[in-house]
Amino acid sequence: MPRHRGKYDPLHSSPYELSRSRVENFVRCPACFYMQQVEGIKFPDFPGYNINEATDVLLKKHFDKYRVEASIPPFFKSHGLEHLVPFQHENFDKWTESLHFGAEGRMHTVIDELNLKIGGGLDDVWQNTETHELHIVDYKSTSQKSPGRTITLDDPYKASYKRQMDLYVWVLRRMGFDVSETGYFLYVDGDRFTDRDFLSAHEALMVFKTTLIPYTVDVSWIAPTLKKIKATLDVGARPEHSEGCQYGDFLQASI
Repeated sequence: MPRHRGKYDPLHSSPYELSRSRVENFVRCPACFYMQQVEGIKFPDFPGYNINEATDVLLKKHFDKYRVEASIPPFFKSHGLEHLVPFQHENFDKWTESLHFGAEGRMHTVIDELNLKIGGGLDDVWQNTETHELHIVDYKSTSQKSPGRTITLDDPYKASYKRQMDLYVWVLRRMGFDVSETGYFLYVDGDRFTDRDFLSAHEALMVFKTTLIPYTVDVSWIAPTLKKIKATLDVGARPEHSEGCQYGDFLQASI
């Protein structure tokens, strides 16, 4: 059966594929979501964050070493988390591929009553060796502009980070895994205030401080949101832009 993705077709029988980021688009503004998914309007692209991508790659490479060995990383020991190990699964690498989440072996779930397929690509999963529960992990990169500032999840824009983890927990649970309500955000913080020399004869080395933030997930918003998404896909008319939507404000000002 051909996959249903890209522009929404109400007559297509296959489950319509929506990534985690598309669900987030709906939460932010149903009108922008409708413009993209139903009307097929492409929004402006933004350049990628190559440094952030590089730290993600390096963190995964680090934990993969201990994943293969089924051993405890020193980072866990230093944080009193000796009961955790990087989770091993035959499809784990496929779970990290967000661009191909709908394919076989990837991280997704089908909601039959809505004919939707929801998924994405996560950063990491750690397993509790005592309870055998899984903990979803999200890598984050930053560089604090003020010395001594504590990294928290309190900034308004980080609500999307929390929803991302909520959704990944929800998907993996529907895939049959025992996933803990506690997830972790692992921040690496480029230290611009360090006294260590940045540039040597042949290379430049940045010092990153680390912060591990536990987060208690909330999946209660997901089911009602997906019902609203399905209704919006089928409504046949573009809804209003959310208050404060920058694209909606731009379009209104251009009239």
